[in-house]
Amino acid sequence: MSTPFKLAPLPWNEKALEPVISAKTITFHYHKHHQTYVDTLNKLVGKTKFAGMKLEEIVQATAEASGEQEKKIFDNAAQVWNHDFYWRSLTPGKTEPGGKLASAIARDFGEVSSLIAELAEAGKTQFGSGWAWLVSKDGKLKIEKTAEAKTPMAKGINCLLAIDVWEHAYYLDYQNERPKYLESLLGRILNWDYAAENLAKEDHAVRAAAE
Repeated sequence: MSTPFKLAPLPWNEKALEPVISAKTITFHYHKHHQTYVDTLNKLVGKTKFAGMKLEEIVQATAEASGEQEKKIFDNAAQVWNHDFYWRSLTPGKTEPGGKLASAIARDFGEVSSLIAELAEAGKTQFGSGWAWLVSKDGKLKIEKTAEAKTPMAKGINCLLAIDVWEHAYYLDYQNERPKYLESLLGRILNWDYAAENLAKEDHAVRAAAE
């Protein structure tokens, strides 16, 4: 059987995020959990109509699925996409919002610290497993949280950053202290350059539509 989807390379080495996230956590999270989602997705799509689709297309096509098989496809496809996005939302090098992103943050949150506080609150209050997101929606930056594998991207919303709050993202380092994990991550290793790149995609899309 062909395997259309592969585990995307990490954007940094496995020790790069220490001490915020240990190499041990990255090893288990990336090579075990993320890899399993990829492997399971390949088995599920097999010879189905989804086999030739891009990952994002599969997520959007199965987001509202009622059948058990397509629900499983969504869960695994979305988790592959979410994890790819999460890794790129983190960086070992210190970054700061600039340009249009900084202006948008000032407009919609006032201060970067206010945005981070809201993102931390979303992560803390997400009951059970899930995700906290910075998104651009209806012309404004907003914070959202989703349960399990759900992702704003499935609804066509432009995601800027993603924070994983499944226990496997932090338990080896922080045990049950999710707030401590969020405080450390949000204060030190957020990739604002990646957020800016994602925000800029909207300008490109608008120009392309106008041509």
